[in-house]
Amino acid sequence: MEQALQTMINNMPEKTGKSLNQWKSILKKKAFAKHSEAVNFLKKEHGVTHGFANTIVTLSKDENNSDDDLVSTQYIGKEILVPIYEKLISVVENFGDDVTITPKKTSVSVIRNRQFVLIKPATKTRIDLGLKLPNKPTTDRLGDSGPFGTMCTHRVQITSVEDVDDELIGWMKEAYELAD
Repeated sequence: MEQALQTMINNMPEKTGKSLNQWKSILKKKAFAKHSEAVNFLKKEHGVTHGFANTIVTLSKDENNSDDDLVSTQYIGKEILVPIYEKLISVVENFGDDVTITPKKTSVSVIRNRQFVLIKPATKTRIDLGLKLPNKPTTDRLGDSGPFGTMCTHRVQITSVEDVDDELIGWMKEAYELAD
């Protein structure tokens, strides 16, 4: 599949008259709300075939979803949680140079050699923090993984910056060390 996509990208200037980057630049200026609107624009206004138009729009969207955009979108209507998120990120970034923060559509994975923390704005007033702590018993605060399923072994519900205390930081550090 990747080879076919690369071939399509390589043939794009000859078949459509512009390179992928040139098409991305055109689409960026238009800022379409829907995928189909952008595809139809390329087909009608530029005579691009459906296959090329769909590929151009898809690859443009991937680029437009920067890490900051993904995180910002998660917290729309949940802005009160942003200071908690920022505190959690500042804590894990201090664990070591081998920490990778990977925003996704609805959560942020924190990875060492494998994911050890998952940050998810669960409601307008709560972040669910998933931890990978195999064989650690649950407590009132350190609950079972809940909606995280097998991605995490435990979940802590956080409603204020004060909840990011020494106990929670200790669990995050333990999960980091286990992810080695």
